[in-house]
Amino acid sequence: MTPESRTTLEAARARSRAMAGPAMVSRAEAPVPAAAAGTAAPRPIASSPTMDERRFRGVLNAGLKYEARDIHFKVGSPPLLRMRDELRDTPIPKLTADDIRWIVQFLLRGTHHDPDQLLDEVETCLDLEGTARFRASIFSQMGSMSVVLRIVPNEVPSFEALNLPKAIRQVATLHRGLVLVAGVAGCGKSTTLASILHEINRTRRAHIITIEDPVEFVHKPILGSITQREVGKDTRTFNSALRAALRQDPDVILVGEVRDLDTIDTALRAAETGHLVLATIHTTDTSKTIGRLLGVFPQGEQTSVRYRLAENLKAVIAQRLLPRKDGEGMALACEAMFSNLTIQECIRDASRTGEITDMIEMGGDGFVTHTFDQHLTELYKTGVIDLETAKAASSRPADFERALSFE
Repeated sequence: MTPESRTTLEAARARSRAMAGPAMVSRAEAPVPAAAAGTAAPRPIASSPTMDERRFRGVLNAGLKYEARDIHFKVGSPPLLRMRDELRDTPIPKLTADDIRWIVQFLLRGTHHDPDQLLDEVETCLDLEGTARFRASIFSQMGSMSVVLRIVPNEVPSFEALNLPKAIRQVATLHRGLVLVAGVAGCGKSTTLASILHEINRTRRAHIITIEDPVEFVHKPILGSITQREVGKDTRTFNSALRAALRQDPDVILVGEVRDLDTIDTALRAAETGHLVLATIHTTDTSKTIGRLLGVFPQGEQTSVRYRLAENLKAVIAQRLLPRKDGEGMALACEAMFSNLTIQECIRDASRTGEITDMIEMGGDGFVTHTFDQHLTELYKTGVIDLETAKAASSRPADFERALSFE
């Protein structure tokens, strides 16, 4: 690499780290405390006249009872439950600043975070013994703290429990390469990856390493060996843990999210050396996923990165959650791309990348593949979703309706 190329690459890495957000930068720059290898000593929790552990657990149990996806805690509002994609009030008095402060202290006890010195968003997990885990996002808004808890089942869901389409189940049969699960926040990416890991753990004698922020689903070894590391607790950053994982005899590596140049580059190197690498990315389809991956690299590296992606990107699962016609929760709709020679050529050749959706529609090479609209058609015809939901979610609504009228 020439000095000019090296300078350009370093500049791109700096831009990429900046785009990753202040929370990622603060974790990378702040030294991991001695307690990072274990658990910090619990801090005393300031009392609140209207909030204590019994009341807090009562709200959590209500969320579990009514099968909520998330629980919101905010000053001036009662706790809210997200049920079937809508927020519902709970019959609990409006929360005060003291209530929220108590909840934040309770969630952060035993961690290295000081509730009185929070400058960035913080994510952590709460384990409700024997019942469920909760992924907590703690943040400030309008000068006061707020908390959103995502409910994570204690049991890792199987393919059958989630009723995942066959296209997603195929990922567990792969042994090398990069697989990305794409979608917006809250669309179930982590759950999909957890079910894929569960299937690999159930069927293969493999060493599985997960790198997460925070750890959500806790996997117990079945046939495989499981190593789960949490950023900020067991390691400084995703990238440092990913580099170290290559020296820990892995077969499968899960990275919570790829969002910056260093992590994407290391993930590709891990795939190039014969490992199966699973990760999430905040994009909405295969073409946009490829564009996002390419976009973090400097212009002078584009051709080589296209060749690396063509060789190593084995699958992209882009998913959305849609309301079911029967009102019983949400249905998963997805685009499933599994690489073949034609897809590889479309990735290498910038002028053909726009053809990828058409190539997915055609399928081939032994894997089940389908576009969003093809899967929407299936979900509509089998009565899982109604026509209005399908049209609203379609990538190309006019083509979608036209295709239905010809069938």
